[in-house]
Amino acid sequence: MISAVLDTNVLVSANLNDEGLEAFVVSLALNQRLPFYVSEPILREYERVLRYARLKFIPSEIDAFLKKVRGASILVAPTHAVTECDHEPDNRFLECAETGKVDYLVTGNIKHFPAHWKHTHVVNAREFLQRWQAEDWS
Repeated sequence: MISAVLDTNVLVSANLNDEGLEAFVVSLALNQRLPFYVSEPILREYERVLRYARLKFIPSEIDAFLKKVRGASILVAPTHAVTECDHEPDNRFLECAETGKVDYLVTGNIKHFPAHWKHTHVVNAREFLQRWQAEDWS
């Protein structure tokens, strides 16, 4: 079974549009059809961004969503810092992907990441779902 790390923008998009591709990826993860990995820095990033006032998410719904994320995800503790990305917070996702030896990092900002990092392919939600579907049906 393939595994993934989900960039923050994927979770934001899923919460903004529950019928989009990102919402389907997040649904797979939360329903444990897709093993997905997080680290404590990633969980803090998720919470920080989801609580941006401009997103206008309801605090109790954020709390419930983050509880689901914690319950469905696999928590890892990266042991070394990565400095590959220009946007420093993006390096936390590469660290998590490397530690968990995940297959995919799913992001809406492909240009912020290298195309590959160690074992991990960096893809958008559409490409991920195409690959997941091919894997799931094979």
